[in-house]
Amino acid sequence: MPNRVSLESTSSEELNAGNAALLMKKWLSGEHFGEAPFISHLSRETEDSVQRLGGEVNYAGLLRSALVALLRNKLRSVLTVLGITIGIAAVICVVAIGKAGQARVEQQLNSLGDNFVWVEAGGRAVNGRRTGTHGTKTLVMGDAVAIKNQVSLIKSVSPNVDGTVQIIYGNQNWYTGYRGVSPEYFDIKRWYMDQGAAFTQDDVERSADVCVIGRTVRDQLFGVEDPIGKVMRVKDMPCKIVGTLLPKGLSVSGQDQDDTVLMPYTTAMKKIGGQTWLDDILCSATSQEAVKPAGQEAAAILRDRHHLRPEEEDDFNIRNPEDIIQAQLEASKTLTVLLIAIASISLIVGGIGIMNVMLVSVTERTREIGVRVAVGATEEAIQLQFLGESVMLSLVGGAAGVLGGVVGSYLVGQTLKWQMQMSVEAVVVAALFSVAVGVFFGYYPAQKASHLDPIEALRYE
Repeated sequence: MPNRVSLESTSSEELNAGNAALLMKKWLSGEHFGEAPFISHLSRETEDSVQRLGGEVNYAGLLRSALVALLRNKLRSVLTVLGITIGIAAVICVVAIGKAGQARVEQQLNSLGDNFVWVEAGGRAVNGRRTGTHGTKTLVMGDAVAIKNQVSLIKSVSPNVDGTVQIIYGNQNWYTGYRGVSPEYFDIKRWYMDQGAAFTQDDVERSADVCVIGRTVRDQLFGVEDPIGKVMRVKDMPCKIVGTLLPKGLSVSGQDQDDTVLMPYTTAMKKIGGQTWLDDILCSATSQEAVKPAGQEAAAILRDRHHLRPEEEDDFNIRNPEDIIQAQLEASKTLTVLLIAIASISLIVGGIGIMNVMLVSVTERTREIGVRVAVGATEEAIQLQFLGESVMLSLVGGAAGVLGGVVGSYLVGQTLKWQMQMSVEAVVVAALFSVAVGVFFGYYPAQKASHLDPIEALRYE
């Protein structure tokens, strides 16, 4: 029956760093105890570190010791890093989804137009009841000219008349919306040509029977056939197609912007709508900051031209659709920050898991720590060893989390048909945060291990 370890005869002087080698010889020779069964159970890395006396820190040995200690309990290590992995992956996915959502909102904002100012024909009171938008006929071409000439914050103006119409080509027909505009409309609304060219000011002055069609109209009437130069019937008017538009997709309200036919406003007013007034005046301000002041100046000019008394309401509306999209963009950013905060909670939970496992490890390896301290290992070496294990756990979890976040973002993008944008900053911050979690939550267990009393540690069963 092996004798139990007896340290009563060991003096405090023998436990200092100067006599570490002498004490080790006594232990190994069995002078203080009949056998040293626990020495045989020390890991190989411990034996290597035991040979480093005099306070010198063997960083390679500490790293190897940390790695072997973690691999000794593979399942526990895997379960420990799972919290960090989930947290990092969740943060990266949330950031990628948030950026993709913001990109879609910014795309909608860009499709609205170039610093868009929208003057809309308003309603009128009939027996005390308002008729709603486009209920008046007071918005005329002279108003558009006055806004362009008198409002310095407006750089371009396009009259607008619109409605719905049946269009026919061959044996195909389609019910769509039409707009009568000026050539400036394409710049104001950021409409770019796919094929052909836009109509010109000369076409406007001649009320030419020409038009430009959107992608939806092209697909419905022409399919794969080239529509440029073809003549289709718009209501009862033959109209030559001179260009096609690049697709824009859905508007903020969900309307298909590509389901449209654009033509000179003079053609639409005289030959399609049969009207002398305008439905809208579409303007482009000189800058984003000038949008609202420009709208206010335009409103003042229109009230004066329409001879409205101070107590009378406007017979027009100044619309700012950009405000709606800006609000959506801010809401999207706020939601992204909120989701990141929620996802970060799992990182804290994972850090607590690391701390718990490291505390258990300190308890399990109390004897080993006692031997290290007794033979000359410094507090710094003990602390670095356990801190290294904690950081290694968080690094492995962080790496797995980054991989999971990238794969998860790709799968979400494929599912939602979104153009995902991976944030390099988010990946770097996530990696640094995982290291910070390892250091923060591993510091206390490492500190506890480094301050163990060697005599009490060697007596521990």
